[in-house]
Amino acid sequence: MELAAFEGGWRLARRIEDARAGASGRFEGAARFTAVPGGLSYVEEGRLILGEGRPMRASRRYFWRPAGASIEVDFSDGRFFHAFATDADRPEAEHWCDPDRYRVRYDFSAWPEWRAEWRVSGPRKDYAMVSTYRPAP
Repeated sequence: MELAAFEGGWRLARRIEDARAGASGRFEGAARFTAVPGGLSYVEEGRLILGEGRPMRASRRYFWRPAGASIEVDFSDGRFFHAFATDADRPEAEHWCDPDRYRVRYDFSAWPEWRAEWRVSGPRKDYAMVSTYRPAP
């Protein structure tokens, strides 16, 4: 998967299942990858609904860049988040944020629709997030 293939707009739907809290949530919105020097700026914006709560605005920002045979994903402040191989349909990656472990499996097998499946575990965290991306019209 080449980094340039992500450039543009995406419809984004996310399911969240929190096993520890026994709650679920969802996010609906859009993501956009925009070319910037050195890579792609990633911005997602939309509505987050947790349990039976009221919808709230939510957003995230990352920086994606080529790193040899991988794509490196950094937090918006420049800190390294994770990297995944570009030569696999279902690459995996991990991020350790003491004391929590973040594991992701990307699924590009049905490109241009793709998914990011996160599993987060730690002393006070036990949740899964599945994000599905589809090209924006």
